[in-house]
Amino acid sequence: MKSILLIGLGNFGMMTARQIREMGHQVMAIDQNEDRVNEALPFVTNALIGDSTNRSFLESLGINNYDVCIETIGNDFQSSLETTSLLKELGGKMVVSRANREVQAKFLLRNGADEVVNPEKEIAKWTAIRYTSNHILDYIKLDDNHAIFEVQVPAVWIGKSIQDIDIRKRYGINIMAIKENGNMSLNISPNDILGENQTLMVLGEYKMIQKCFHI
Repeated sequence: MKSILLIGLGNFGMMTARQIREMGHQVMAIDQNEDRVNEALPFVTNALIGDSTNRSFLESLGINNYDVCIETIGNDFQSSLETTSLLKELGGKMVVSRANREVQAKFLLRNGADEVVNPEKEIAKWTAIRYTSNHILDYIKLDDNHAIFEVQVPAVWIGKSIQDIDIRKRYGINIMAIKENGNMSLNISPNDILGENQTLMVLGEYKMIQKCFHI
């Protein structure tokens, strides 16, 4: 179990706080808006009304006691930047900040953020990939160049073995698992025959997955 400090209870912050708590971690939530703090109280460990750009207020929280500090302020970049910088100055072990644009991400990284998330960009990318591709059902970004995709078995592969299609040699793509009827099998072999009701969990470079599955 980790101890999380989450600053900013807008829509994204609220959903993040809920998810973290559901995963069994402790969440201290901070926002200047009393109504948002009251709304969050039932599902976080604790919540306080406060100004995260106020150094004294942040010091009172004992920033270095948290495993992760997540800043999700989305409508005031100046406050976001100041908060990020203070969190790191006060001993934040891992500072994760929200950005709405690439230029914001660059400033946040230069001023204390260890990681930056851009929820709108990620959702837009997921939506574009999911709904403009014939075979893609889901994907998990690993870094700027690699991801894990869940893909339907293309019609031309049905009845062939993993060895027959040989996408590892041709595209550098690894088949990690096969899903069928909601069940996932990690115990796969080159001789496994692919069926029309199956999906594959594949790992590789974006550009090679795009080429292989005609995204």
